[in-house]
Amino acid sequence: MTKWTERDVPDQTGRVAVVTGANTGLGFETARVLAQHGAEVVLAVRDTARGEDALRRITAAAPNATVRLHSLDLGSLDAIRASAQQLHASTPRIDLLINNAGVIPPERQTTADGFELQFGTMHLGHFAWTAQVLDLVLDVPGSRVVTVASDSHRYRRAIDFDDLQWERSYPKVAAYTQAKLANLLFHYALQRRLEARARGERGTVALAAHPGVANTEAGRHLPPILQRIIMASTPMYQDAASGALPQLRAATDPGALGGQYFGPDGRGERRGNPKVTVSSQYSYDAEAQRRLWRVSEELTGVSFPV
Repeated sequence: MTKWTERDVPDQTGRVAVVTGANTGLGFETARVLAQHGAEVVLAVRDTARGEDALRRITAAAPNATVRLHSLDLGSLDAIRASAQQLHASTPRIDLLINNAGVIPPERQTTADGFELQFGTMHLGHFAWTAQVLDLVLDVPGSRVVTVASDSHRYRRAIDFDDLQWERSYPKVAAYTQAKLANLLFHYALQRRLEARARGERGTVALAAHPGVANTEAGRHLPPILQRIIMASTPMYQDAASGALPQLRAATDPGALGGQYFGPDGRGERRGNPKVTVSSQYSYDAEAQRRLWRVSEELTGVSFPV
């Protein structure tokens, strides 16, 4: 089959895409491509100054596109609630909700609500955000929720429900992989709920993707030895534009199906063009998915309309 590239993105005219973490890296490239293909793009970002710069660069690449900046701090439940209310006031519907934002802090940090920053932002933050804007996505023809995970989720055998906030110890990389495993458990659980709501009819679907190993700012706080390994191994990795292809395919490929997971087709899924792939065996565990969903609702105080 022909390798899928951004040139294969269908015309997105008339569609509204909300991309979290769109000021840099994978999120920026995803927003840029969608804008260049006609979508109205909402850049949902915490750092609005960097968001303004991203907006200028995207509009320079797509002069006729409609691109808007939207403030979203995934590290605060109050801020998420306010941001969701503001989005309801400005955006009547969403065709593509792309949960992309990620964070790897230099040391253990907590969100405004006391959650460990990686789990609290990448999983709980997106969980609460999706719950409060999903009504804008439901019943929109062809609408999708795309969760950006990481192939590093495979390094985590299971969710440690006894220490979700890493209060006993803080191995930073393990905390990252657990947050990304949580992303996939959420993705599969959400798709199951969407399927039940649709009752066999075509409706909103959930898809997921991982970028392989992409050269973005996400790794700037990794331990120095890991940064040196990455620099020495640069030929094995890919740039942010290539890393964004799996989530772009999940968002736009007319043949993509709910529940699918996309990643690069190269060796070890480190780089390459996007293909349908599989995640770890544990990520498909329905009981683990249900348990994480219940815990996430308790911690965030939100509930879903599905």
